[in-house]
Amino acid sequence: MKLVTYRLGNRERIGLWHDGSIYNLPDAAKSLGFTALPDDMLDFIRAGEASWEVARKINAKIRSGNSDLSPEAVGENALMAPVPRPTSCRDGYAFRQHVAAARRNRKVPMIPEFDQYPIFYFTNHNAIQGPGEIRCMPDHFQKLDFELESAIVIGKKGRNIRASEADQYIFGYLIMNDMSARTLQMEEMVLNLGPAKGKDFSTVIGPWLVTPDELESHRVSPKPGHVGNSYDLTMKCWVNDKLVSSGNMKDMDWTFAEIVERCAYGVDILPGDVIGSGTVGTGCFLELNGTGLLQDPNYPVQWLQDGDRVDMEITGLGRLSNTIRKENTDFSLFAIKKQAQEA
Repeated sequence: MKLVTYRLGNRERIGLWHDGSIYNLPDAAKSLGFTALPDDMLDFIRAGEASWEVARKINAKIRSGNSDLSPEAVGENALMAPVPRPTSCRDGYAFRQHVAAARRNRKVPMIPEFDQYPIFYFTNHNAIQGPGEIRCMPDHFQKLDFELESAIVIGKKGRNIRASEADQYIFGYLIMNDMSARTLQMEEMVLNLGPAKGKDFSTVIGPWLVTPDELESHRVSPKPGHVGNSYDLTMKCWVNDKLVSSGNMKDMDWTFAEIVERCAYGVDILPGDVIGSGTVGTGCFLELNGTGLLQDPNYPVQWLQDGDRVDMEITGLGRLSNTIRKENTDFSLFAIKKQAQEA
């Protein structure tokens, strides 16, 4: 299934995405005489297997063309983040290529702990956004960056989960753009805490939430020594229609199952938790600029600018499109800091 959250007038609704159309789930369930379904993605995920099975039956009828269900009449900007208000949002560090390149570009050796355990940080689950405009403060445009990632949504509560069992806790997959304000990020991480303000303003997910069965034909073995499902899914990012990043989800060194094992150690993971993969190799300007400058001191460094369009695409997970806009304000933490230093 490809599940979406969308706007219809002033309402948020949930539906199935099929062949460019959206079918409202609760309305379809009522029309077909099935058990009632909630019209909120988080409530739907929490409802569990019985509700998911109803949705699967509706999805099968829509795909077969053997139903009188009609798609919703919605505008092109109707799609929201599939899970607009997740219970939490973590982001991992699963692609060795990205980590090694970033450290090489800073002229520091690869950190051996990367191969010992998967790590993650918590980001702002109240700053989740979906397709459309992303509004950023002026300080964010001091080296504003995208990060091309995949992500999972947890489907059921668990604690102390073994990696060998963790895939069954994954409800679905989606694209993630971990927006990053690099100057803010680097400023605060000098204090060995973070990232925080460099990351907490926007994390973009979408356009659909794709259940694992949709990806089964793309499943491959994980890397040697690792446990869990891996998928051969091409990952790409364009900025203003120029391809800037290309990778593959199968290149994750740490699987989502292994990341879930670490996340759930000693704590509960909950339905609606979002967990990102971390950046794919070549998946951000920070890495691309660093590599370019290492090879050519005259390399034209690039960061996101007001009005830029960012398109991310992952095989089977859709295309996530955003336009970056600058807030019309002179409020700046950098300016306040500068004034204090000059006083």
